[in-house]
Amino acid sequence: MNDRRAGAAGSGWAGGGARPVRTGADTTATTAVRYALVPAPRLSLDAVARLSGLHPDLIRRFVALGLVDAERDAAGHLVFAPTAPAVLARIQRLRTGLCLNYASIGLVLDLLDRISLLEAALRGRGTRSETPPWT
Repeated sequence: MNDRRAGAAGSGWAGGGARPVRTGADTTATTAVRYALVPAPRLSLDAVARLSGLHPDLIRRFVALGLVDAERDAAGHLVFAPTAPAVLARIQRLRTGLCLNYASIGLVLDLLDRISLLEAALRGRGTRSETPPWT
């Protein structure tokens, strides 16, 4: 085999390093690297509990079940995206309105997200579904 990575002309690799260097010819919008200029705002567990009206232990359980996305900060505390209270409200509406257990709520949330993606794809093509969104 002929490995032409190290210094090969037009290959997009520079020197003998293992990191590719993009040249102007092969840089596209999908490969462009974007950096956030301002860090994304994050909410603490207490802030999310206060905004959603739920107990922090219940929110921790939702995180453990995978119903709500959370990250850990440098101190090891849970931090949430600003959309977390809306996600928690959606979970509570499904729980009280449809009497679903938490395992089935995860399935319903996945299906609702998939429906939203499909409807967005239909809108992008110029066709529209006649039914309103589910939630």
